[in-house]
Amino acid sequence: MPEQTLYDRLGGEDSIEAVVKQFYGYVMDDDLVNGYFEDVDMQQQVAHQTQFISSVTGGPVEYTGADMRAAHEGMGITTEEFDAIAKHLDTALKDFDVPETEREAVLDEVASYEDDIVGA
Repeated sequence: MPEQTLYDRLGGEDSIEAVVKQFYGYVMDDDLVNGYFEDVDMQQQVAHQTQFISSVTGGPVEYTGADMRAAHEGMGITTEEFDAIAKHLDTALKDFDVPETEREAVLDEVASYEDDIVGA
């Protein structure tokens, strides 16, 4: 039997979407980072982020958004803000009892984009 992808181990798209919704609840409660989302359609943002995480975790989903550098260019995101976002994602994953190994794998995927996001 082939090894399950991280996407499968996370429970697939519905589970990822639930985590993403929880994650954005934390983000929107955080004054350090919530200003980036003031004029954002959050329903669309949740769908976009669900697609992104589904794609980078090996799901049968193709990410169709802008590349990370282009999407974050000119935003001036700091390392502190990036770390806050990662912390909120980890907390949301914990809320859904995602095991540490899978949480770390998701956070490693996100961290691989840090250079494209911070200071872009």
